[in-house]
Amino acid sequence: MAADDRLEDDELARRLREAHRRVRMLPASEKQRQARRYLAICDLAKRDPERASARLEAFLSALDTPRNDENTLGD
Repeated sequence: MAADDRLEDDELARRLREAHRRVRMLPASEKQRQARRYLAICDLAKRDPERASARLEAFLSALDTPRNDENTLGD
């Protein structure tokens, strides 16, 4: 059904906008890395909305989980 697809697309778009707001508020040290991940999800949303939705969910949960100072990029 096209109407159902439209509702799902609207929900994904709303969640992407929310993620964008959250990335914008990050400190500069984190913003660049998270912005790259966000842009990759946006690009994926054009081709595969279901997969993008799953990646967006993981992205948002990672933003919700504070990183410890002892964690480095190699961990």
